[in-house]
Formats: sequence, C-alpha cells, structure tokens
Amino acid sequence: MAETVLSQRDGAVLTLTLNRPDRLNVLDEQMCQDLAAAGQAAAADASVRCVVLEGAGRGFCAGGDIAALSRRFDADADTQLANYRDFVADYHAAVAPLQGMPKPVLASVHGPAAGGGMSLAMACDMIVAADDAVFSLAYSTLGVSPDGGSTFSLPRIVGMKKAMELAMMGERLDAREALDLGLVNWVVPAAERQAEGVRLAAKLAGRATVALGRTKALLYESSRATLAQQLEAECENFAASTLTEDFKNAAEAFLAKRTPEYKGR
Repeated sequence: MAETVLSQRDGAVLTLTLNRPDRLNVLDEQMCQDLAAAGQAAAADASVRCVVLEGAGRGFCAGGDIAALSRRFDADADTQLANYRDFVADYHAAVAPLQGMPKPVLASVHGPAAGGGMSLAMACDMIVAADDAVFSLAYSTLGVSPDGGSTFSLPRIVGMKKAMELAMMGERLDAREALDLGLVNWVVPAAERQAEGVRLAAKLAGRATVALGRTKALLYESSRATLAQQLEAECENFAASTLTEDFKNAAEAFLAKRTPEYKGR
C-alpha cells in the first residue's frame, strides 16, 4: 500500500504531502492516523524549524472520504455513532499538532481545498495559495456540521457573520476571494506555488524558532484570554525568550550592525 503521507526534509524544513492523488487526497482513517503521527514527530524534532503541508496531484484535499464513510450506513445507530466519532477523533488528532507545535506551519494549497481539506488548511499558521485554488466549507451540502476546528478558526479569521455565510451556504471561494477575506496570506501563479512555498518556509526556518513558537502560542491564546492574562503571558514569554542563544546573537548583531544568524535555540 502506498504511503498516504510523504515526508521530505530539506535542511530545517519538513514537507508533509497528502498522498492519495487519485482521490484528490480525500481523508480516510489511515491518512488521518499517518498525518497525526507525522505531525507529532515534527513537533518533537527540534531540528525541524518549519513544516509545509501540501497535497499531491491535482489538489490539496477534497475533504473526507465519503465513499468510505458511507459504507457504515448499514450499522445500527449506536455503532454508527461510535464509528463516526472514531473517524473524527482520528482527524482531530491530525489537526491538533498543526496548531499546537511550537514552530511555524505553512499550508501550500492548489486546486480544491474542500470540507475537511479547507479545515486542515485553516489549521495551519499561514497559507500560500496557487491562483487555481478553490476553497469551500462544503459540510452543509452533505448534511453534516463542520469539524477539524473550522468553527474555531473561521470566525476568528473572517468574523462571525461571514463565517455563518461560508459554513451554511457552502459556496466556493477562489484564491483571490480567499485572499480578500484574509483566509490565505499569499496568492501566486500555480506554476510558482511550490517554489514560493519553499522560499517562505526557508525564510521562516531561518528565524528564531523558539521566539516564533512563543509568538504562535500567544496569538492563538489571545482569543481566549483577558487583556490582563495576555499581558502576563507576554511578559513571561518575552523574559523566557531572552535566555535563548538566538536572542543573545541577535542583540549582539544589532549592536554590531550586522545580520544575525539564528540557530533555533
């Protein structure tokens, strides 16, 4: 059986590729489990300083594997509930490391990013999209509510009213529309998408990784914190960052008017 998630290292950058190209990389249990394992390994590996998530073939990810999910319809209600809960739990275990790991995660999206695929992209810290990318939170068209953390991410990105529209109407957004809404960070010609992802990832991997990880955590926690809690968290994280080798090197480089070299520690 072919690997459902491919891993490739280029220095401090790890690229994870969803690898069911004949099915537009739809998510089944095996892919979710493999992506969860790869994400957890990347989070634990200090030599990995940036992760890129992309899809093989014609698109990023067309969502859940409906054919596989529909094979469970003949079970009784209790068995169906247990089976579908297990599937979503596997999917959520794949999503969680993307936001939780203390290093940047960049989604490189082309073609369809639908349903669970759009949720997966939104779970990444930043998105570079090819100009042929199409985003759709398509759950409502299948008669189910969203998963993958999309109901957490979407209103924080586009606001509640627009999130309601996108989630309930299930309409498609092209790359430029997604850029205008703040769903993606960059739109590039399709032929340049991978190269631009490599360039951005290398730039992120060359930064002070510990500080970036703390910045990431602070930004995600800000929506759940009071101002007083956020100020305290900023104080603690800033102080802890000054103990890093990267801060010392950056401070010395600043005073010497030279470009710092970050080691990620």
